[in-house]
Amino acid sequence: MTSYHTPTAEYADYLTSRPRIEDGIERLAERYERWFLSRSDAVICPSEDAGDRVREAVDPDTPVEVLSNGVDVDFFAPTDPEPFRERYDLPAGPLVGYTGRHGYEKNLSEFLRAAAGLDATVVVGGDGPAREDLESLAADLDVDARFLGFLPREELPAFYSLLDAFVFPSPVETQGLVALESNACGTPVVAVDAGALSNTVEDGVTGYHYDHGDVAGCRRAIERVLDERDSLARSCLDRRDSLSVDHAVDQLADLYGRVIDENGKK
Repeated sequence: MTSYHTPTAEYADYLTSRPRIEDGIERLAERYERWFLSRSDAVICPSEDAGDRVREAVDPDTPVEVLSNGVDVDFFAPTDPEPFRERYDLPAGPLVGYTGRHGYEKNLSEFLRAAAGLDATVVVGGDGPAREDLESLAADLDVDARFLGFLPREELPAFYSLLDAFVFPSPVETQGLVALESNACGTPVVAVDAGALSNTVEDGVTGYHYDHGDVAGCRRAIERVLDERDSLARSCLDRRDSLSVDHAVDQLADLYGRVIDENGKK
């Protein structure tokens, strides 16, 4: 079996800025994926969006199964965020944030534009090539934004627990694991309605969606999550078991059993 997580063709622009070469790399990556994946007894994808991409690429007889990676819910759990707040000197008011790679494909500028005018502080963890431009944009927009830099893994539960809303504007995710980690800590998510995030977040239960490119829609979704924070947090915590690694492993074991049985009958 093969586990598929990254549509490699979409990252061709990281290798070159020349359109003809980029197109060639994309076509080569797509052909290789099709050749490799079609030889698998089954392909495992972390979301329906990724599964749909693979189904379009591989032989129709290749089984494609959607199986979440799972979250370590013993680690990612609600925790006292006050030591984290004090360590990074963060205010007591509403906090909305993101952590992860600061790549241009993550569309974080949309989040900052949506945060302009909100009565909330933006807290951003992580680092990447877009960070300097994001800091400049936040200053230009007069957004109260705190860029914390890389956060050690052991600090992430407190980071998620501190936020009133986790904002995830990236349209290129194949699962969006940080959204599930946030939910496991009881924090609802505002997510772009694109890619895997269309399914990772459940409207009115674990957060709300907005349309890609709709800055005002993103702002309204953040405001709605802030208004419903308590009820959404309870819904997130009610679903922790379904997010767990143990649940994912049980599903994976069942899938392996089915593939072995089917191959034994051939």
